[in-house]
Amino acid sequence: MFTETTQRDQPEGVPPLSLTGERTLPDVPAENYWYRRHLVVYQWIAERCRGLDVVDLACGEGYGTDVLATKATRVTGVDANPEAHDHARLKYTRPGVRFVRDLVESYHEPCDAVVFLQTIEHVQNPGEILDHLRSMLRPGGTAYVSTPNVLTLAPDGEKSGNPWHVKEYRAEEFQELCEGSFERVDMLGLFHARKLRVHELAIERGWDDLHPRLGITKPFYEWFTPAISERDFVLKPAPLDRALDFLAVLR
Repeated sequence: MFTETTQRDQPEGVPPLSLTGERTLPDVPAENYWYRRHLVVYQWIAERCRGLDVVDLACGEGYGTDVLATKATRVTGVDANPEAHDHARLKYTRPGVRFVRDLVESYHEPCDAVVFLQTIEHVQNPGEILDHLRSMLRPGGTAYVSTPNVLTLAPDGEKSGNPWHVKEYRAEEFQELCEGSFERVDMLGLFHARKLRVHELAIERGWDDLHPRLGITKPFYEWFTPAISERDFVLKPAPLDRALDFLAVLR
């Protein structure tokens, strides 16, 4: 299996980042599943941000900010981590993109859309954060907030072992949280599709017992994991209890 945890083949002058468990990175083969799982959501949101002024809060490595800027007029990526900020501003220089080093709680700039993905599970004050997102939006603006489904992270439905997560949500809990700050809450779930759905069905039928006995675990996953693409995920409204992640569209 893959052992590398640092980004490969970064542009000249761009310091590579290493996995810490706190953020997802492109250009790390072992991380490709998680990167594509997050990337597909950014691409879906980008299609709905054509011509808009967008803020990407807790933007991490910056790849999502860059994706949003393929459709939006201007995108500001905000992250407090100094290494992630320096990496992002050096790597992603598309017109209309800028990066600001700041905390989610203290950054405030009016915008048409605010994006806050896979981060609300990390914070102690989620209701206050959602109120802050709402306060940034111009009239008619939209916030996009995603979080993992605890029911697919933790078999007991309580909490996974991720030390960075403060609170992991069921669909109804996340819906209720969002409704405390926004008048309209539309929820979507992210699900496996294509070869990831086939893999999921194979696991249900005993694949995880079979591949070790055949001695093909390492070569199979060294092929399979890098081959995962955004097309192997799909956003749809139900059944939310079986979703991998939730995406709330808030107005």
